[in-house]
Amino acid sequence: MSESRVQDRRAIEALRSGVPNRDAVRVLGSSQDDIEARFHGQLTAVKEAGSTGGVLVRGEFGSGKSHLLEYLQHVALEERFVASKIVISKETPLHDPVKVFRTAASTAVVPGRRGTAMAEIADSIDFDGGEYERLARWVSSDEAALNERFDASLYLYRNLRGADQEFAERIVRFWSGDPIGVAEIRRKLREAGEGATYALSKVTARELALQRFRFAAQLIIAAGYSGWVLLFDEVELVGRYSLLQRGKSYGEIARWVEGFDETPLPGLASVLAISRDFDSAVIDDKNDWETIPSRLRLRGDELGASRAEHGMKIITRNYLDLALPDDAMLDETYRKLREIHSAAYDWIAPEIPWERGRLTQSMREYVRAWINQWDLRRLDPTHQPEIEVDHVKTDYSEDPELETATEGSAETQEEIL
Repeated sequence: MSESRVQDRRAIEALRSGVPNRDAVRVLGSSQDDIEARFHGQLTAVKEAGSTGGVLVRGEFGSGKSHLLEYLQHVALEERFVASKIVISKETPLHDPVKVFRTAASTAVVPGRRGTAMAEIADSIDFDGGEYERLARWVSSDEAALNERFDASLYLYRNLRGADQEFAERIVRFWSGDPIGVAEIRRKLREAGEGATYALSKVTARELALQRFRFAAQLIIAAGYSGWVLLFDEVELVGRYSLLQRGKSYGEIARWVEGFDETPLPGLASVLAISRDFDSAVIDDKNDWETIPSRLRLRGDELGASRAEHGMKIITRNYLDLALPDDAMLDETYRKLREIHSAAYDWIAPEIPWERGRLTQSMREYVRAWINQWDLRRLDPTHQPEIEVDHVKTDYSEDPELETATEGSAETQEEIL
């Protein structure tokens, strides 16, 4: 079987299951011109100005949010950005920056490289070049506001990567989100004659994670890439969190869309995808506008209350909706799918009648219905299948199993020493 036919079949399999992959993106591309234009603007802003912020996109279940994020990752890689897809889940709760960073680091894709992202990035740095010198000055500056661990680890990596490969790998794992012992760093610094240079002050795990995002974005640029793109999927899972964790998550949405503490993170762009009905079904119906800020203020968390309010305003006002599938979009998608199904299975897929003029059916429903009918007709050309569609409604009921303590928060009292 030819490689092109294998790719075509992978695309059909992905679209049949409703889980997009690169092959599906290659076949269908994107029909979201406004969002794509906004994303290109974000990438340009990172390259030219160094900072940008993020965008929140909304769509119904099956409207193509995951497909869009897959497509945007492809665009980012073409523009030499490192790109990470972060699916919000029990294991990666939006309100926990420690777990979000680990997922971002582990899912990162580096243009033209196949190895572990942070190791490939570190390996790409020219330690005798101007970009490294710029990074080294920035890491130790007040502007960077980073714990001394980053300055010390960068120094040690440059000087030990040839002589002590094991410890160099430990440093890369630290940059990827793993802990590293302060005593071990100090011992290595003493061996290098730099024992008194770095204070290595205490920092919580949460704050260290937020600093890792800043450091990693600049490390990526120093390695010769354009920046870092974070693509958050299934953000609507926030609606199933407990009240206080929803409040924290709203604050994180504000952080990723409009910046860290109202200042966009240099070198990084983000896109967050959420269900279109989230504001009415969660923020309004659960009365989060009033309940969450008041509860946080009763706990003495004025900053958290303000950030939660900011995040809810973004969800209700600062977003881009996915375009609904009009007849022109559907005609083009149908044509492409018919061609790819024919090529994948070496046959001529027959014409299938479908209802035009509807704006209530999701793109996924059309795509899966077409593919299922072609699959059945390929096996039995005389068969006339009838496709039934059940609409899926997002479940926003609170789920106690999603209740997790944030690493490095007051709930766990975890502190890096």
